[in-house]
Amino acid sequence: MAHINRRDLGLLVLRTGTGAVLAAHGTQKLLGWFGGGGVEGTATAMEHMGFSPGRRSAVAAGLGEAGGGVLLALGLATPAAGAAAAGAMAGAVAVHAPAGFFAQSGGYEYPAFLGFTAAAIGLAGAGRYSLDHVMGHRFDQPWTVALAFTGCALAAAGVLTKRSRAQAEGADRAAM
Repeated sequence: MAHINRRDLGLLVLRTGTGAVLAAHGTQKLLGWFGGGGVEGTATAMEHMGFSPGRRSAVAAGLGEAGGGVLLALGLATPAAGAAAAGAMAGAVAVHAPAGFFAQSGGYEYPAFLGFTAAAIGLAGAGRYSLDHVMGHRFDQPWTVALAFTGCALAAAGVLTKRSRAQAEGADRAAM
């Protein structure tokens, strides 16, 4: 019998749990599952949160969460999956930040935890019990880590900067 590596087993459990939670949240946004608003309801909510255009923002957030979550759970293209999920969570953190840290007051604790966990898995790799391992780490190379995290960080920074500017302009108009 092959030796079971506890670290790889731990990564499997962490990947599967984190990926399932992210996928569930993403399918709420994309498909309306689990009481979610689907793309149309999420698009309206995104517009109210300052993300424009709402539909494109809803699809991007949903794909980052659902796609990143499924890929994390499978351990496939793990750097890209972790980066995509972390990028999506950066937007959620920005929305919840005005309420402070703790989730009980509407704060950013939960999306920050999901984002940090997804990023850590993306950086650490999926481990031996993963599709990345089965495929010879074809989609888990050092250059994919750098590319995925740089790309997602730049995209998140761009989206959040655009949102901040729009909110500032809206506040200026309201003050007039």
